[in-house]
Amino acid sequence: MIKRTLFLFFFYSGVIFVCIFFLPALILPQKITLYGGRILGFWSKFCLELFLSTKIVIKGKEKILKNKKFFIASAHQSQFETFFLQYLFNSPVFILKKELLKIPIFGWYLKKIGSISIDRNKISKDNLGFSDQIKKHTNNSNRPIIIFPQATRVEVLDRSPFKKGVKRIYEELKISCQPVALNSGDVWPKNGKLKPNRTLTVSILDPIDPNMNSGEFLDLLQKNIYEEIEKII
Repeated sequence: MIKRTLFLFFFYSGVIFVCIFFLPALILPQKITLYGGRILGFWSKFCLELFLSTKIVIKGKEKILKNKKFFIASAHQSQFETFFLQYLFNSPVFILKKELLKIPIFGWYLKKIGSISIDRNKISKDNLGFSDQIKKHTNNSNRPIIIFPQATRVEVLDRSPFKKGVKRIYEELKISCQPVALNSGDVWPKNGKLKPNRTLTVSILDPIDPNMNSGEFLDLLQKNIYEEIEKII
């Protein structure tokens, strides 16, 4: 109980502090705001290790693609990966629900770092231009796009089919996909209590090359991520 309370207090105090400290960055070059995101990624790791005695293992870091365009498709079980993957990768661009941009202050940061939003519940002008947005970003930046194919945080044992949005990105961009499996939900679940003294593994999987049939790609991505999760839980 004490460990959980300390973690929550110090973690969210740190998030608030960084958000306030970096407020001037909202009118400064984007790279300054991105640095704040990387700090929060490190802070999430630090707090888990210090207050919850979590052992964090990064598996397959040598597989991270270098000197080429790619996008990231990651399992999503916790708040942890939304922070930590900014630290692990080169400040990726998030594809996220449009509602998140409406959150005061936090939504301002999401816009500033170039997040691409989509309204999953209706067809809109923004949604119709979604492909153009991701192509434009990929052509003009070395920051990888990141998508959570499960679309929302799920329980660590959840094996729901991946959404088709990741297939669409694969079709449109024609670049490699870097899959990421993890078991963060076993430590910091979407619902339920934080669990101290666990091992949290982030597993970088072999990249999937472009030019596969998109349906086969989706099946392979889901298979590889879920099989890896079974190994690390």
